[in-house]
Amino acid sequence: MSVRLLLRRLSMFEMDFLQLAKMRCTTRGFDATPIPQEDLDYILSVGRVAPTACNRQPQRIIVARQPESIAKVEKAYKTFGSPCILIVCRDRRDELIRPFDNKCSGDLDIGIVCDHIMLAARERNIGSVMVGLFDPGIIRTEFDIPDYIEPTALLMLGYPANGFLSSERHETTRKHLTDTVMYERYKENA
Repeated sequence: MSVRLLLRRLSMFEMDFLQLAKMRCTTRGFDATPIPQEDLDYILSVGRVAPTACNRQPQRIIVARQPESIAKVEKAYKTFGSPCILIVCRDRRDELIRPFDNKCSGDLDIGIVCDHIMLAARERNIGSVMVGLFDPGIIRTEFDIPDYIEPTALLMLGYPANGFLSSERHETTRKHLTDTVMYERYKENA
């Protein structure tokens, strides 16, 4: 049995959600090992069931795995050696707009979908990094994306070249709950 298969089987036993969330970390260096289709299908299926505003499901995902496709993505942003890039787009034709201030729910929906995907990837011992700072015009041109579809995020997936970060890093890298959560009204902490 391969080490990756053994790790996957072990990770599926008795892991609560907080443990999985702590294990997920940004990966900025991947080895060239391809992601098995079974794992990719699972990861994409988890993204598919993510909640979206009024169930509009605005996500449109282009999977780039061929070297030519990855080279196209690299024109818009670095890929960290990822063997699989998800170009997560938003269909703007049926957007839910909040009438009070015209806030569109699409970016929130895409964020939820991407979070589900990244957590599913980590459950399968696959690393990820989500990038929003890329040139959408290049992606639109290189992948023949119509105007009503907006390239919103790039998700690089793969096996980390240098392993995963410690799940205990949050003790020192995250603010305490008392710094970010207020009850009953907004209050600045001194």
